[in-house]
Amino acid sequence: MFWTRATVSDSASPAVRRQQQVYALAACALALLLVGAATFSRTWHALEFKTFDVLTAWTAPQRTALPVVILAIDEPTFQELQHTWPFPRSVHAALLQRLHDEGAAAVGLDIVFADPSTEAEDAALAQAIAETGPVVLAATREKIDSSNAALWLDVMPLQRFLDAGADAGDAGVEPDDDFVVRRVPVAREGFALRLAQRAAEASGKLPVLRHFDWIGYRGPRGTFDTRSYYQALEPGLLPAGFFKNKIVLVGRSARTATELSRSQADLFNSPFGTAGGERLFPGVELQATLVDNYLTGGGLRSVPEGWTLALVALLVPLLLWGNRRLHPAGAAALAAALVAAIAGASWWLFGRFQLWWPPLLPAAAALAVYGAAALAGYAFVRRRARQTRAMFAQYVPPAVVSRLIAQPELMRLGGEAREVTLMFTDLANFTTLSEQLSAEQTVEVLTAYFNAMTPIVHATGGTVDKFIGDAVMAFWGAPLDDPQHAEHAVTAAISMQQAMQVLVADLRARGLPPIHMRIGLHTGRVVVGNVGSEQRFSYTAIGDAVNLAARLEGANKAFGTGILLSAATAAQLPSSVALRALDDVVVKGKTEPVRVFTPCDDAAVRDASLAALNAFHARDWDGASGYLAQVLARVPGDAAALRLQQRVAEARALPVGSDWSPAVALDKL
Repeated sequence: MFWTRATVSDSASPAVRRQQQVYALAACALALLLVGAATFSRTWHALEFKTFDVLTAWTAPQRTALPVVILAIDEPTFQELQHTWPFPRSVHAALLQRLHDEGAAAVGLDIVFADPSTEAEDAALAQAIAETGPVVLAATREKIDSSNAALWLDVMPLQRFLDAGADAGDAGVEPDDDFVVRRVPVAREGFALRLAQRAAEASGKLPVLRHFDWIGYRGPRGTFDTRSYYQALEPGLLPAGFFKNKIVLVGRSARTATELSRSQADLFNSPFGTAGGERLFPGVELQATLVDNYLTGGGLRSVPEGWTLALVALLVPLLLWGNRRLHPAGAAALAAALVAAIAGASWWLFGRFQLWWPPLLPAAAALAVYGAAALAGYAFVRRRARQTRAMFAQYVPPAVVSRLIAQPELMRLGGEAREVTLMFTDLANFTTLSEQLSAEQTVEVLTAYFNAMTPIVHATGGTVDKFIGDAVMAFWGAPLDDPQHAEHAVTAAISMQQAMQVLVADLRARGLPPIHMRIGLHTGRVVVGNVGSEQRFSYTAIGDAVNLAARLEGANKAFGTGILLSAATAAQLPSSVALRALDDVVVKGKTEPVRVFTPCDDAAVRDASLAALNAFHARDWDGASGYLAQVLARVPGDAAALRLQQRVAEARALPVGSDWSPAVALDKL
């Protein structure tokens, strides 16, 4: 009896559907607010950055069309030149001269020459700059912490180098928290930008420098043609004319710990490390990547945020429609397809149009909207199920409702054979009482009576089958198995009689005649299940045991008792339940007598009653009369003892040899 979203939407009233839609919209709005709040967290940004890295690794062309050469100051260079860092500036001067002679288009030295060295060395480098082609030197910024604030100081190359014709550009970059450089430096006069401008000017073309926000990596470390620094100094190590019309970048590219300590290596983490590639990426190759992006348009631009917001606005009604109209599996498939489409679109824009559209927000929004709508629908259905359960439980016990929900196949006509303990109750003198009450007051009294009795039945695991006028039919042991159904039924009967005292006291206080409840209990096999027509049926018990329980309820009047139970019920009770044997009765249509009992706390009365019955069966009239006299001495006017006493007198008066049975027909009581 669980409902799907489609079932609820299709079968519910318009008001219910509107209410469900309001719940879904509210849940989606809350989910989107939570997603929006998450976008401000560092974890969110880290996930977006990892997405950028993965797309970079997937879409990088693994080559560059730009004639760029990197001269790496690496371990072989240190070994060959036998110089410690920093190298003498005359060495750099010799390099510039060699590159000029080879016809290099422009040279960028990713080295900061901020402090003077010896006059001869500085003069050699200044002269080389003045005599060679375009040269760009690196500048940087240093942070100075003081007690009041943090100050940034621009560290520029020596003025004499600038006067000699060199350009300066800030070579600083802005790595993210994971030390991966993804965004273009904000400096207007960046090192790579200045070098790209000078290279374009040297080629005789106007510089067409494209604006971009994110670095478009060409590939992992080594994608650009990289040679050792020393190879450009020693003739014959590189082919003649190797540097002609090429952009040359010079910088550190250390790999070992020894080099790091020697060169204070300029290294960053690589986006390709996320996809399993080499993690470290030298700063000089990063500058080469920026030069490539400026001159070839390989950098990435951010997609306007409005695109994402517009997409989310479209996703909300689509997913709400899916959750309302599709099967849960179909709605989940729709959400998964949308997430896959978002990821594919982000990858396509990244690789085809150099547009960075982070897929995390729209994908998370899609999943959040789907999850919120599904959860709201589930909660709404559960709420309606609880309401239905509560209403249904007014007619059948909660245990029946639970079992029918768990096993919908039981909602069919038919049943199963079970041993149960059945109860019938009736109100004595209720007809007299109802004659003194209006119809509304009669219903009020009955309602109070049923409200008092029903919880007791349910609390002991019983099932209230039906209300028949002022009578209650209930049973224990179905629909759920209960090995102690007889004990629970007797416990309920005793509690119900105690609860009647409160109702009787209330009637007396209102000046109304008292009523009394009679209860009959019997244990036997019956058929329990749904009985009725296809249009209307009820969960009930059918069989001879039901009839006997009903007859025992009526027999209470003859025995003057409030609870009467059969020997079949008594046989299943523990010794702690004290019972008094009253008589043996024969049910109409049956030949075997049934002994009947009633709860009794007086041990002397119980013993005397049992002894009287045994003597009566043995035709010991005097003994039976004596034991009954003991009962009447303890309970004057006891109806059951007086009845049996009368039967003893009738049996004593029979002629010798007459047919006689110690049992009495139940229909004669």
